[in-house]
Amino acid sequence: MEIRYCCPFWGCEHLEAAAFIEQCLAAGYQGIEINWPSAHEAFTSTFLKQLEAIRHTDPHFLFIPQQLTSPHGMPVDALIEKMKQKLSELAALSPDFINSHTGKDYYTFDDNCRILEAALTFGQQRGVRILHETHRGRFSFHAASLIPYLERFPELELVGDFSHFCTVSESLLQDQTAIIDRIIPHISHLHARIGHEQGPQVNHPQAPEWAKHWDYFFQWWKAIVANKRQSGAEYFSITPEFGPAPYMPAEPFTQKPLSSQWDNNVFMRDQLMELLQGGGR
Repeated sequence: MEIRYCCPFWGCEHLEAAAFIEQCLAAGYQGIEINWPSAHEAFTSTFLKQLEAIRHTDPHFLFIPQQLTSPHGMPVDALIEKMKQKLSELAALSPDFINSHTGKDYYTFDDNCRILEAALTFGQQRGVRILHETHRGRFSFHAASLIPYLERFPELELVGDFSHFCTVSESLLQDQTAIIDRIIPHISHLHARIGHEQGPQVNHPQAPEWAKHWDYFFQWWKAIVANKRQSGAEYFSITPEFGPAPYMPAEPFTQKPLSSQWDNNVFMRDQLMELLQGGGR
């Protein structure tokens, strides 16, 4: 099974499309994951033209747009319509799949199920895979609370980001092994970021004080990749996803980042390329 590493647009919003894509290719990434800036026609035109050119020589280059619709106080029916409009816009771009931030943590189980049903129906009708990220603030904010949704919708595919589970539970999930084991088979894409008990992102992944956290996260990631290999998947995709402030801890007053987001993600990509292929650590 091939593992493909995608470059996050998050933190690079200051770059024009051509500059961002050039930077991704120069760093050796095999895809792009992006919160699509739909209001910028020039960005859209340039990005899609360059993506088409890249896929001429590398047809396996991945394109993953994100659906981040939030309710902002609107009723569930209105959110569903707004989400479907965004999904329609993204599906028209011919992505490999869509990463969706779905539902809301304060919606009822039944309301979140209605939203998931709408997303699943849309995906089936339009022939596009929609993956749902495990994320604070969404239906999937908490590991144990996610299980009833997986029982209702066993076909759900997830984007795994366990940093959110750790922060919500204020732990490294040591006592939730059986729960994590039930979630792992549903993960079809991974966000590789190391979080901790009090936040979704450590200040520097190479700092020795985070070695224990590195080991916990890597064991989860290794289990996810092993599951996909055993299932016969052709490829698996990973986006190293250390983020900018406020995810990136910063100095007080100056707000200077404590480490480089770009360098952290390249480091994470390089480490995982070595460890996951070699089975080490």
